[in-house]
Amino acid sequence: QVQLLESGGGLVQAGGSLRLSCLASGRTFSNYAMGWFRQAPGKEREFVAAISRNGAITNYATSVKGRFTISRDNAKSTVSLQMNSLKPEDAAVYYCAARLLQSSSTYSTVPSVYDYWGQGTQVTVSS
Repeated sequence: QVQLLESGGGLVQAGGSLRLSCLASGRTFSNYAMGWFRQAPGKEREFVAAISRNGAITNYATSVKGRFTISRDNAKSTVSLQMNSLKPEDAAVYYCAARLLQSSSTYSTVPSVYDYWGQGTQVTVSS
């Protein structure tokens, strides 16, 4: 079992920044590719960003590319999402997720393939 705990959400004005963090515990963190997803009220959960086990490969949703940055620290078992230039449409509950992968250089963008999920952290962006 892997436990994931997100933090860093909150209320921010449009154009502002937030940094989300996700602390993992329970298993060897470096064995897991990590992803961030978000879900707004009445909408499906959507992919935001993903990072490979070794941190060398990242991928972003088109809507956040150039504004968000995903990173990980395997020594600290954390994955982070730096969010800049936030827009009202970025408001959602943000979830981190972990997927056990053999390859160290791949990632996943599909929510259904992830093995573990955090409880989520709310991000609110005021216009």
